[in-house]
Amino acid sequence: MSLLPPPRVLTARLAVFLGAATLTSMLFINFCHLVFQCGCRSWWAGAADHCNIHMAGVPHCPWCTSGGFSGYVSFGAIVVVQALIAFWPGGAGVLGRLSGALLAFPVVGGIGAVVSGLATGYWSG
Repeated sequence: MSLLPPPRVLTARLAVFLGAATLTSMLFINFCHLVFQCGCRSWWAGAADHCNIHMAGVPHCPWCTSGGFSGYVSFGAIVVVQALIAFWPGGAGVLGRLSGALLAFPVVGGIGAVVSGLATGYWSG
């Protein structure tokens, strides 16, 4: 008896994870701007070239400062939660797993953004 699900189930879960993680990868920098109003743009439109980290005298985007470390941590947390949702054992169907994995992006990303913003005092000024 195998502990792994059948190959078709595993393939479906992999597709859920890859779809959610790809969308997160494509839109993460847009989410950065949505939360911090920092000037970041889509990857194909200049990315962080217009971020406020390039401007003197203004609070700098918490995710883009210090080499982007807190942004990478937040992104990583999102993708880990998406993987857990996609691959967690149980009877949840593809649609339920996909919905949960997609919802993890704004929820986990929002938590990471609030923590980063409050920790750096981004909104206090």
